[in-house]
Amino acid sequence: CEATYADEDIKEYERFALIRAGVLGLVFLFAACGNFFFLYTLWKKRKKCTKTQLFLLHLCLADLVVAFFQVLPQLSMEITHRFKGTDFVCRSVKYLQVVGMFASAYMIVAMTIDRYHAVCKPMMSFFKGSLKRHLSIGAAWLISLAFSAPQLFIFSLQEVEEKQFDCWATFIEPWGRRIYISWITLSVFALPAVILLFCQMRICTTIYLNMKKKALQARPLRAGPKGVSNAMLKTVKMTFVIIMAYTVCWSPFFIVQLWSAWSPSTAPTNGPIFVIIMLLAGLNSCTNPWIYIYYS
Repeated sequence: CEATYADEDIKEYERFALIRAGVLGLVFLFAACGNFFFLYTLWKKRKKCTKTQLFLLHLCLADLVVAFFQVLPQLSMEITHRFKGTDFVCRSVKYLQVVGMFASAYMIVAMTIDRYHAVCKPMMSFFKGSLKRHLSIGAAWLISLAFSAPQLFIFSLQEVEEKQFDCWATFIEPWGRRIYISWITLSVFALPAVILLFCQMRICTTIYLNMKKKALQARPLRAGPKGVSNAMLKTVKMTFVIIMAYTVCWSPFFIVQLWSAWSPSTAPTNGPIFVIIMLLAGLNSCTNPWIYIYYS
């Protein structure tokens, strides 16, 4: 009887793993196809590339890093059940996984700050020109590459069973894992969230006061030194939707990671809920290109 229950558990686990692999395959397919399609769209419009499209180009590249180095390795693990590769590949994949997370977050921050200057400080934005945008994009990538470096030292190929190897992390006990997960959550999610909230509140306040002023003056809405054009409003709406999509997709992931670090006995790190949370994080790379295309 016990053997029968064990066989049923194994079959149930295999069915669940097959479902996870199928969903991850669809997530990767949609993320890769959507972002490559948007890159092709930007390539066709390269002669008329706007400053917003420049940010979207790099955000699209960050989403592709997430798709190929986070979603795809998860899919591979569901199929093989073990990491298949050398120690160098193990460290590289884990490094690029976090690079994609950092780049997605900080590219959204760079784009939102640019919108903040365009709406709230238009004259300053005009005089600084495109150099500031290129510097902010470069800074986002540099932060992503630098802050992800600990992954190269934490993860390595380790023997978990006899002649069975896997890509595992090694932390200083007992506080290493808690400190590192808290740091990642703070730097990838919490700090960008505070910056994005501040910028969006200032943008919305400025637009509201501007529209109220124009309504009182009974003048048509048009761009000007103190005005906000319809094109700019559209870009602000797109930025807001991108921020909301990022928050909805990634906040459950970081909450569970913090929960598992500080209270591992009560955290839902197994079962369908945890799987859904992990899949939801990857869905952000699928939704972004279609948001860009809709608003472009």
